[in-house]
Amino acid sequence: MTGKIEHPKAYPLFDGGEAFFDYLKNERRLSPLTLESYRRDLQKVVCYCHEQDIDGWQWLDVHHVRAVVAQLHRRGLGGRSLQRLLSALRTLFNYLLREGVVKNNPVLGVSAPKTARKLPRTLDVDQVSQLLNVDEMEPLALRDRTMMELIYSSGLRLAELAGLDINDIDQRDAVVRITGKGRKTRIVPVGRYALAALDKWLQCRAGLVDVDNPALFVGKTGRRLGHRAIQLRLREWAIQRGLPETLHPHMLRHSFASHMLESSGDLRAVQELLGHADISTTQIYTHLDFQHLAKVYDSAHPRAKKKSGLGDK
Repeated sequence: MTGKIEHPKAYPLFDGGEAFFDYLKNERRLSPLTLESYRRDLQKVVCYCHEQDIDGWQWLDVHHVRAVVAQLHRRGLGGRSLQRLLSALRTLFNYLLREGVVKNNPVLGVSAPKTARKLPRTLDVDQVSQLLNVDEMEPLALRDRTMMELIYSSGLRLAELAGLDINDIDQRDAVVRITGKGRKTRIVPVGRYALAALDKWLQCRAGLVDVDNPALFVGKTGRRLGHRAIQLRLREWAIQRGLPETLHPHMLRHSFASHMLESSGDLRAVQELLGHADISTTQIYTHLDFQHLAKVYDSAHPRAKKKSGLGDK
C-alpha cells in the first residue's frame, strides 16, 4: 500500500509518555513545533502497539520497532520521515531508561530505509536580483523587501525570520542574532542592501505598532507576522516579478547557501552561517555547486564542447 499516511488515532500515550513531553518542554526546552512533531511520530508507534495488543513501552522490542518501520514504509512514509520517527522513539526510550520505566532501548541499531536526497531548488543570482529590485515605497512593500533581503543576506529559516525582534539586529555592527532550532542562537552578518531596506521599514513600522511591541515584522493590525502570511507574501512577489519558480522562504535560504559556497568554497563557514549542527547537512550544497561547475566546464572547455560536422577523427 502506498500513498498518503492516514493520521493515526489519538490513543493516550503509555505510562511515562506525558512525563517525557514535560521533560522535552522544560528540560530540553524544545520548541512547540518540535514537540508537536515528536507527538505525531510517537502516535504512529502507539497506534501500531494497539494493533498488536501491546499495552506498554516495556513490551516493545527490537522486532516490533523494525515491524512498525516496515509497515509505515509500505504505506508510503519516506526515509527521512522514518529517521525522524526513530529519533523521537530513541529519545523517548533513553528517557524511560533514565526513569527506570524500561530496561533497554529497543531502537538502538534500527535504521530507516535510505532514500535519495533531493537537491534543494534555488534561484540564480539574476533571479534573486529580479525579485529584490523592488522600488515601491508603500509600507508593506518595504516590509516584504526587508524580509526577503534578510533571508537572502543571512540565510534565515522561516521560523527564525518570523521570530525576529527589533533588538535582535545590531545595525551599527551589521549583524543579526538568530534563535534557531533547539533554541540555539547564532550571530551572522547582515548585508548592506538588507540594512538599507531595514532602515526604511523601521521608519514605517513605527506607525503600525505600540512602543512595547518587540516584533520586527508585523501586519496591518500591528501583530507579529505569522509563517503562513510570510509564505504567501513571498509567493505573490515572485509572481509579480515574473519568476518561473513557486517561491518559498527556504528557496531563498538555499540560494544564499549555494551562492556563498560557489563564491567562497568554505563549507565550514557556510555551515556556521546556516546554523547546521552537522556538516553533512551543509554538504548537499556542494552538489549544487558541482552542477554549476559542470555547466561552466561543458560550455567553456575545448575538449568538452560538442563538435559540428565530422568532428574529431
